Amino acid sequence: MNITVVGLSHKTAPVEIREKLSIPEDKVDQAIAYLRSCTHIEEAAILSTCNRLEIYIVASKTDLATQEVAEFLAEHSQLPFHDLYQHLFVLLQRDAIKHLMWVTSGLDSLVMGEGQILAQVKQAYKLGQQHNGIRRILNHLFNQAIMTGKRVRTETAIATGAISVSAAAVELAQMKVQNLSACRVTIVGAGKMSRLLVQHLLAKGTTQISLVNRSVERAKELADQFNKAQLQCYPLTEMMLVVAASDLVFTSTASVEPLLDRAKLDTALAANQPLMLFDISVPRNVDADVNELSQVQAFNVDDLKIVVTQNQEHRRQAALEAQVLIEEELEAFCFWHRSIATFSTISCLREKVETIREQELEKTLSRLGSDFAQQHQKAIEALTRGIVNKILHQPMVQLRSQRDIEAQHLALQTLQVLFDLDTKAQYSSVTETSSHT
Repeated sequence: MNITVVGLSHKTAPVEIREKLSIPEDKVDQAIAYLRSCTHIEEAAILSTCNRLEIYIVASKTDLATQEVAEFLAEHSQLPFHDLYQHLFVLLQRDAIKHLMWVTSGLDSLVMGEGQILAQVKQAYKLGQQHNGIRRILNHLFNQAIMTGKRVRTETAIATGAISVSAAAVELAQMKVQNLSACRVTIVGAGKMSRLLVQHLLAKGTTQISLVNRSVERAKELADQFNKAQLQCYPLTEMMLVVAASDLVFTSTASVEPLLDRAKLDTALAANQPLMLFDISVPRNVDADVNELSQVQAFNVDDLKIVVTQNQEHRRQAALEAQVLIEEELEAFCFWHRSIATFSTISCLREKVETIREQELEKTLSRLGSDFAQQHQKAIEALTRGIVNKILHQPMVQLRSQRDIEAQHLALQTLQVLFDLDTKAQYSSVTETSSHT
C-alpha cells in the first residue's frame, strides 16, 4: 500500500485556480466517497484551505490511483485536464509523508510558522475519519504529522512572532494607507479570520470598524469579544451601504460566489470615491472585475507575499531546527510503515503454509484410519507445526530486521510472487480490524 499526495498550493497555482479546486466542508463527504469508490484507492483524506488543496491517498497501484485523483480534480474544478495538470504536484511515499509533516509544522505555509494550518490538518483528519476515508495507514500518518506540528512549535521558535494571514492583510493595508487609525474599516464575515482582523486593526489604532455578516447574531458575538471597541454590526443585506461608507474593506467568508463585483461597486460608490479591498478568502469574495474601476484597488491572498517575505527572514534558523525534528518523526513513521508491509506478507505466507500443513495432515490421518491413537495424532500435528515454524523462522527474522528499504521491498515482492500471496486482502482484513478497535 503506497502513500501518495496529489494537490496544488500557493507555490504552484494562483488564487484563481486554487478557488476552483476548493472543496467546502459540507462537500468533503461526497468527495471522499467518490475517491474511495475508485478501483485503486484504499484510503483518502482531503486538506482544503485558502492556500492549498491536497488529497492524501493509500493506493494499491500508485500510477493508476494518481490518475484517478487527477481526473476527479479536473471534473470537480471544471478545468480542462491540461490546464489543471500543470499546477498539480504529486509526491510519493517518503516525500508525501514528509510533505504532510512540513505542512502541519507551518514550514510550507504562505506565512511560515502560522498556527491555523495545524487546526486545519486536525479538521481534515476528523472529517476523514468521520466519512470513512481514513483507515489504518492514514490514521497513523495524520496522528504522527499532528504530533510533529505540535513538537515543532514547542521545541523551536518557528511560531515566535509568527503572523497569520489576517495579520499579514492588516500589515499590507498599513503599507498602502500609512495611517490605519484614520480609516473607516468594514469587515465582511465573522469567523476566526475576521476576529484576528479586528484584533490586529485595533492594535494599529483603528477605531471605526463595522462588521457585516449573514447572521447579525454571530457578528454581535464577535463584537462582544471587543466590547470596549464599540464595533458596529450589520446584516449582509446592508453590505453595500456599509461598504460605500468605508475607506477599507476586508472580506473573509465561506461564500463560494463573489460578494462584491464591479456592477455592485459602480452603483454604490460616488464618482471618484476611493476604496481599497483586501480579500483573504478562497474562493474569492471579490470578483477580479472590480479592478476595472479606476478608484478601486483590490488585493487578494497572493498579494500578501511582500509582507510574508519580510516576516520570514528572522525565522530561518528556527526552520532549520524544525527540519531536524521532522526528519526524526519521518524515520519513525517510515519504520512503522515498513513493518506493516512486512506483517502483511509474513501473515499471508504463514496462513498459506498453515493451510497446506492442515490439508496434508488431514490426508495422512485419513489414510492411517480411525483406530490411530489420539496421542499419535497430536504428536504428528505437533511435529508438522514445528517443521513449519522452523522453516519460516529465519525468513521472518531477516525480513523484520532488514533496514535497507529497497532490499526489504525486493524480498517482500519476491515472496509475494513465489508464493502467490494476496497481501491486499490481508491489508483489508487488518485495517477493518483496526478501524473497529
